[in-house]
Amino acid sequence: MWAVVGLGNPGGSYRQTRHNAGFMVVEELAARHGFTLKERKKYNADKGSIKGETVVLMEPLTFMNLSGDAVREGMRRFGFEPGEIIVVHDDVDISPGRIKLKLGGGAGGHKGILSVIERTGFKDFLRIKVGVGRSEIIPTDRFVLSKFAPQEKPLIKEAVSQAADAVEAILSEGHKKAMNTFNQRS
Repeated sequence: MWAVVGLGNPGGSYRQTRHNAGFMVVEELAARHGFTLKERKKYNADKGSIKGETVVLMEPLTFMNLSGDAVREGMRRFGFEPGEIIVVHDDVDISPGRIKLKLGGGAGGHKGILSVIERTGFKDFLRIKVGVGRSEIIPTDRFVLSKFAPQEKPLIKEAVSQAADAVEAILSEGHKKAMNTFNQRS
């Protein structure tokens, strides 16, 4: 079993913001594969099949900095292990339109990732980082809550599609082959 966890913040005011790149990818996967994300107390989720693998798609509703609480609750409810988690999240150090796959590591300053590490007690889960860029003048904590500029929208749409493709590749071909394919593209 796999869990694909897209990080973001709940609520309409955060929709289509940089910090919600993970939600965008989970919603793309749900649309492609006929999942219906159902609201529960701490997350939206659905269980189904992608590329012959049993998958839980999940969007934490605990706000970014407490994402690990929702992941922990999902582990209890659905029975997936920390090593079966693919976390999709925004990354300010990657240009809009680009993605990067990574296995393990630290939080790199991302509080949602830090929360997942702390609440699962595990840091060697797969990550798909969706580039959202960085501002030279707006502080990062405010910038990630902003919406994409008009010229960035086609770039983020492509990145979301590529990230969904990367999840499918991980499930069908394994993470090493997916990393070789998608990290070279980026």
